[in-house]
Amino acid sequence: MGVMNELINRQNVETLAQVLGEAAPGSSWGHVAGAAAELDGLSLRARTDRISTALLADIRLMPEPGFPTAARTFRTALGSAGFTGWIIWPVSETAVTLALETGAGPDPAGDFDDCLALLAELTPRLTGEFAIRRLLDRDLERSLRVIQGWTGHPDEHVRRLASEGTRPYLPWAVRVPGIVLAPEATIPLLDALYRDPSDYVRRSVANHLNDVARNAPALVVATAERWLAAPDGNTAPVVRHGLRTLIKNAHPGALLLLGFVPASLAVTGPRLDRKSVALPGELAFDFEISNTGAADARLAVDYVVHYMKANGTTSAKVFKIGALTLAAGETRSVTKRHAFRQMTTRVHHAGVHALELQINGIRHGHTEFQVQV
Repeated sequence: MGVMNELINRQNVETLAQVLGEAAPGSSWGHVAGAAAELDGLSLRARTDRISTALLADIRLMPEPGFPTAARTFRTALGSAGFTGWIIWPVSETAVTLALETGAGPDPAGDFDDCLALLAELTPRLTGEFAIRRLLDRDLERSLRVIQGWTGHPDEHVRRLASEGTRPYLPWAVRVPGIVLAPEATIPLLDALYRDPSDYVRRSVANHLNDVARNAPALVVATAERWLAAPDGNTAPVVRHGLRTLIKNAHPGALLLLGFVPASLAVTGPRLDRKSVALPGELAFDFEISNTGAADARLAVDYVVHYMKANGTTSAKVFKIGALTLAAGETRSVTKRHAFRQMTTRVHHAGVHALELQINGIRHGHTEFQVQV
């Protein structure tokens, strides 16, 4: 994470102060320049907040403080090649803070809409997906009306912002309760973008659809079914990626939509290469699948690790192996390795774990092993 923290560093903060000084002649950006020396030991998010606080302090010392002055300065700064990269994150957060302040100008509603427009202008320099969340939270309906228009924007970064910025569970970002509680609200955006010519945009659409699946699986399956009824050459992979969590969760509608129907199978394994794993370490396993039916079988093949928790119970996590098609009578052998190491996102506990296979949503071969920490 230390490398990530350095995405905002002393050099690019000093460059920001210089660029803004050139964009608004006669203005002082002393708080920003001073903040450049105050970043050591701070996370990337904390650095963003520190620089945004400095930006706000300097803007409030200007003759006409408030959002319109900040927006004018930031737009002028876009003429500089140095006004780019992760330093745009605190800039976008500052713009949103000012636009949302009570009495932030003669036309607060206009400031709100213009702030959305400003984020669209900034996002090609660095995504505005984090800052936009507070605008969505303040007035979801108003925001979505504007954002819907971005789905036809000529810049792929703006089109992606329409999808990525409105994701229900965007990583690193604050939650927007209105989107989580009304998952259907963002589907019109995805409908407009799932056939986008840019893979960058389509990946965001798939990830957004996967987010929606947490709370509204039926809505996601119905949406994917509509898309597959009016596809282009890229629709199938978008749908597969968007349904990935539902497939792991063995959702019947998602499995059926992707052609993973019940099949006659004989499964042998999994066979583990050891009965005990010491951290950090690996567990290798193999298994065979035989299609005992009379027709080809399309299979979603995953495996499940049942991790020991601190309270002595287990928690299952599904990992993807891939999709296979077996002809009638065909047998396929598969070998896989799974790593065990302590991570910030998963703390391992000693004790009995288990591994089993999941094929078209059906579990096979529950096999236990020990983990030593």
